[in-house]
Amino acid sequence: MSILPIRLYPDPVLRVRCGEVLNFDSTLDRLIADMVETMYAAPGIGLAAPQVGIDRRLAVVDLSVGDAPDALLVLVNPRIVEQEGAEVDVEGCLSLPGITEKIERPTRIVVEAVHANGEPFSVEAEDWMARAICHELDHLDGVLFTDRLTGLKKDKAKRALKRLVEDQQGVLV
Repeated sequence: MSILPIRLYPDPVLRVRCGEVLNFDSTLDRLIADMVETMYAAPGIGLAAPQVGIDRRLAVVDLSVGDAPDALLVLVNPRIVEQEGAEVDVEGCLSLPGITEKIERPTRIVVEAVHANGEPFSVEAEDWMARAICHELDHLDGVLFTDRLTGLKKDKAKRALKRLVEDQQGVLV
């Protein structure tokens, strides 16, 4: 397993609508293992394939950050088929370091996906798990949590994103 570099805004891969996973083989197994290791090392509670430069519909989520082996959820080709409720809470993102803001998300979702072996399954998630899954699935559509902001919060996020780009350019020089 390897820790992969996490792509930071404004990397163009973060804005791509990802393609479906078509090959369920050892390459996929390796990518999943690397993504899980990368997520835990960050540390984070979720990671989507575009955040490590891969244009595929794959995400991993673990609210326990590796403390509970059964808590890991691997979602291949996921899609939300039901959602209800709404709750506002703070989110951050490994690809937008230092930026957090309150975002509205559903309080309950049902997701259909497939396992790494290609077997379909569905999962119902509530509260923080629903939030984390929604956040990661947004990445698969090229959507960042800051895109969901409006008004003054959106203006504040734009300034923070601009500073993030400037900081990265200063590192590259």
